[in-house]
Amino acid sequence: MNALKIATAGSVDDGKSTLIGRLLYDTQSLTDDKLEAIKKSSEQRGYDYLDFSFATDGLVAEREQGITIDVAHIYFSTQEKSYIIADTPGHVEYTRNMVTGASTSQVSIILIDARKGVIEQTYRHFFINNLLRVEHVIVAINKMDLVDFSQTTFDQIKNDFQELTAKSDYSPQQISYIPVSALNGDNVVNASSKTPWYKGETILEKLENIDTTSIKEEAQVRFPVQTVIRPKSNDFHDFRGYAGKVYGNSLKVNDEITVLPSFQQSTIKRIHFFEDELEEASAGSSVVITLNDEVNISRGDMLVKSTEVPQIEKELNATICWMDNKNLTEGTKYILQHNNNTVQSKITSIDYLIPTDFGAHKETENAGALKLNEIGQVKLRLNKAIYFDAYKKNRANGAFILIDTQTNTTAGVGFLN
Repeated sequence: MNALKIATAGSVDDGKSTLIGRLLYDTQSLTDDKLEAIKKSSEQRGYDYLDFSFATDGLVAEREQGITIDVAHIYFSTQEKSYIIADTPGHVEYTRNMVTGASTSQVSIILIDARKGVIEQTYRHFFINNLLRVEHVIVAINKMDLVDFSQTTFDQIKNDFQELTAKSDYSPQQISYIPVSALNGDNVVNASSKTPWYKGETILEKLENIDTTSIKEEAQVRFPVQTVIRPKSNDFHDFRGYAGKVYGNSLKVNDEITVLPSFQQSTIKRIHFFEDELEEASAGSSVVITLNDEVNISRGDMLVKSTEVPQIEKELNATICWMDNKNLTEGTKYILQHNNNTVQSKITSIDYLIPTDFGAHKETENAGALKLNEIGQVKLRLNKAIYFDAYKKNRANGAFILIDTQTNTTAGVGFLN
């Protein structure tokens, strides 16, 4: 069964958690004890309706404040697909959490309060989706019940958002607009009789109809080596396999490959998936590969097709989202982890901050530092070269994280230019 990864985004009180809870409820994905807990919590607060936000707001502080703070991952399935939803916080203070939730998602649902329309935080949420190259965006114009399901209101918000998309890398075919009432379930799973003017899909129908196999593969295949397999048994005493995950495109038996950073060449002999042998490993597959030649390979090396060698550099230009309370400043050193490879890095310059607001896209020159949740253009120098692609061409091989050398915490995430 295909799995679709979804990220949600929206301002405080736009109804993200309620939408997800309604989606779970109407697809009968809530367990009896969870449903009972929702009923009890709703009654304690004096609500005459079920507050489905309790289905996802797991932290005590979230339930008390009625907002999302951390990234919650929710799993559910239909007969067509299985889904993983990252319920991300919408407030500017939690930009780092939103980046984390959207970084691996194929679809994003951006909620807009029909009473408020497109606001500053809508710009930020859409900017992050554009930055992270999320393939599909569903704009859920929520709380339509509070504007009497007005088509005029819906059309105005849609037009405002389309002005925003014109400044992005998205094509119109990648963005859908759906009028919903998450609280009442209108156009979430079932079509609403209250929007006869809307002839499109419900949110679930849209998700069901997205073909995960058609979500574009990148042009180049990348295979970072996770570990070398050398079984200590008589039956496999000469076996040498390389385990990892295939990114970008597919690898096939007899493909000519180059090993980085040594630039040694060979061809693929076999592709193993547990006890099975495959002729081809598609993107996303975790497999073990053997080669026809004895090649010195270790963890952190990368196998690529010989005609598709990536960039190999020690000087990098990257867009960085800062996630640490301690500012990122020029001259500081961090461990840079790129796939399975770790190297020492130094911040040589912070060129400018990048406003997450398409409406005022003026770069701030000579920023000097990046604060928590800020995004900026940065130059780095490494103690040894890495083999990478621009993030726009290959998401998996174009991203990295920066690790604080003293605290060992993830301080920032970067996207290579």
